[in-house]
Amino acid sequence: MEHVEAEKLSKNTVAKVWNVREFCQQHQLGEKEESRLRRLFGRFATASELLHNAKRPPRWRY
Repeated sequence: MEHVEAEKLSKNTVAKVWNVREFCQQHQLGEKEESRLRRLFGRFATASELLHNAKRPPRWRY
């Protein structure tokens, strides 16, 4: 473990953190997918984690 001073941290490296429920609502994911993502990450996760792990059904045109 290492102690890090707050002044030495870069202010430019920001990761967008989402509430999993809001992410699922915005991306029109179902309740099953929301519960799967919540089991995987908990209540909050980064945008990258959610986008790479969300399973979306294909939208075929007929």
